[in-house]
Amino acid sequence: MTDTAAGRPAPAAAPAALYGQVLTGDTGELYERLRAEHGPVAPVELEPGVPAWLVLGYRELLEVTRNEECFSHDSRRWRALNEGLVRPDSPLLPMMGYRPTLLFADGAEHRRLSRAVGDGLMRLDQHQLRRSVAQLANMLLDAVAGDGQAELVGDYAMRLPLWVASRMVGLSDQLAPRLAAAVNGLVDSGEQARAANRTLQETLTELVRQKTAAPGEDLTSWLLAHPAGLSAEEVLHHLIVVIVAGNGPAANWIANTVRLLLTDTRFRSHVTGGRLTVDAALDEVLWRDPPTQNFPGRYATRNVRLGDQDIRAGDALILGLAAANRDPAVQPPDGRIVPGNRSHLAFSAGPHTCPARDPARLIAHTAVDTLVHRLPDLRLAVPPEALTYRPSPWARALTALPVRFSPTRGAS
Repeated sequence: MTDTAAGRPAPAAAPAALYGQVLTGDTGELYERLRAEHGPVAPVELEPGVPAWLVLGYRELLEVTRNEECFSHDSRRWRALNEGLVRPDSPLLPMMGYRPTLLFADGAEHRRLSRAVGDGLMRLDQHQLRRSVAQLANMLLDAVAGDGQAELVGDYAMRLPLWVASRMVGLSDQLAPRLAAAVNGLVDSGEQARAANRTLQETLTELVRQKTAAPGEDLTSWLLAHPAGLSAEEVLHHLIVVIVAGNGPAANWIANTVRLLLTDTRFRSHVTGGRLTVDAALDEVLWRDPPTQNFPGRYATRNVRLGDQDIRAGDALILGLAAANRDPAVQPPDGRIVPGNRSHLAFSAGPHTCPARDPARLIAHTAVDTLVHRLPDLRLAVPPEALTYRPSPWARALTALPVRFSPTRGAS
């Protein structure tokens, strides 16, 4: 593009901010504006002065997630970090700074770590997990059912998956509230991120010490004993991955599905009337309002061309999961989501597809199904436009979901 008045190239548009209050409203509008201005790959800033590329295109995101030769998971390649653009106390580092986990590994090392985590998750008793989720869901609803009102993010959606995850790794229920605040602080990538990271590390370091001395029937013990030979440090950081990636997305998935039921009368009437299953509602949310809207990150191993953008070696690429799901190139002409279509990218794609997607679905399904049956006349206590989201570049997380309903007794 040329500045015809001056006879010289016009300056490129400033990268869009992927932080702050711009993320508290309808981020879909932001992503569509970026798509219109830049195409399937857009320049953004993760914090002032820290550049990255947001991958908005469905096909481009598949290319990035499947091509480890050009796009590595290892954030030690991150050029902005190595050039000092990321300050040492940056709130981005708890999410993007290197950890010895499957999220930052490629090739054979990723397969080693992924096998250990996958084998551990497969050892979970699915029937027992479902019973545990239903028990905890009813217990949480018993606490509010007689009040006729509740705040479903804090009272239900955030507490339930974290209790389940805590039990899964061998932590006591009493630690769940402390972990919930830490998970939110870390994922928001705000001022509390580093303190939240310390809380998680201290709590889980003590858990690894306890399970090393006295193993039990839990994921921590299974990781420590796995033939892949994970070190205590590797186990610690994989527990952080399980707690953060297993809790926050599941909680947001629950809350966003309930929001859909309460704001779309057509959809809610179908679910409660039995014509549309809870699974279909959950899939609708994964397409339209996924619990993880963006995910870090990939780092270019060489200079490459992607989506008509010149990507330099070491550049960070952020996976725009929500934007890619809305890519017009893959949307049906009428915009309707076909029930059962799970070709969305809400769990990413390629070798790093989320290994906990099946437990997450079980938790979210049981949570929503229990809620619908326990409180069938659930309704929003505020206008839909009053709902806001946390200013996280990663999570699509409601700040609150206040509701009213007819008071009932506890579960029989």
